[in-house]
Amino acid sequence: MFTHLKNIETAFKHIKLFSYFLISACTIISCFALYKSYQAASIAGSHIYVLTNGKALEAFAADRKDNIPVEARDHIRMFHHYFFTLDPDEKVINANIGKALYLADESARNQYNDLKEKSYYNNLISGNISQQVTVDSIQVDINQYPYYFKCFATQKLIRSTSTANRSLITQGYLRNVARSDNNPHGFLILHWETLANRDITIQH
Repeated sequence: MFTHLKNIETAFKHIKLFSYFLISACTIISCFALYKSYQAASIAGSHIYVLTNGKALEAFAADRKDNIPVEARDHIRMFHHYFFTLDPDEKVINANIGKALYLADESARNQYNDLKEKSYYNNLISGNISQQVTVDSIQVDINQYPYYFKCFATQKLIRSTSTANRSLITQGYLRNVARSDNNPHGFLILHWETLANRDITIQH
């Protein structure tokens, strides 16, 4: 009888030990599963898929500092596009200049007011002149803040009798501002000025 009880006690100890082992193993597996799930969620959160032309393209999240040169150049390019791409239509001129002024400080508005006082825009309308700009290159120094830039572009004035190509060089600085629909890159151009704007060629 004592042997029988001893066997029962030994079996109970084995079952108890096995239960502890099973509970520990389940705890470790659960913790590991939670860790891997969190890791997978973090990895999935860093990927964005954009649907274009029926195809899902993967976009990678990145820090703003990694994209500063690219976004800065595009901001400068869009500003010059809006400020200098004009047609002989008052509504078009006002719309483009309005978009440009969201991207720069009062230095751009001052240049706009100077041109307006000199009847530059009225001359475009009365002479049926279209103006286009092509940005050739942009230099941005991100080692200092605000970021200094210099823009090299070609300005084209299209008249009914001739087309004039002009060399345009401008400079200024960029500071960070909040992003918005009117300013998607989150930059503001400061102390913008024109360094050169002279004729290169005239085609008749």
